[in-house]
Amino acid sequence: MGTQRRIGVIGIVIENREQAPKINAILSEHGEVIVGRMGIPYRERGLSVISLIVDGSTDEIGALTGKLGNISGVRVKSALVTR
Repeated sequence: MGTQRRIGVIGIVIENREQAPKINAILSEHGEVIVGRMGIPYRERGLSVISLIVDGSTDEIGALTGKLGNISGVRVKSALVTR
């Protein structure tokens, strides 16, 4: 039947803005699963928040969240449903 696709939301909280180039490189590398992106600097708290809408296989989305989660000062959470 093929690879099961999922749609969902990924929340990324960036505590260290110096990591932005790494984060953007990973997001570009996985652009085929990203449907939409919104980024907000939260200056009062000294961090930034990115929300992604994604559509891809479990492996594709897992690779994206795994790479992001391995960056120091970056926290990642996802909520996915089967489509």
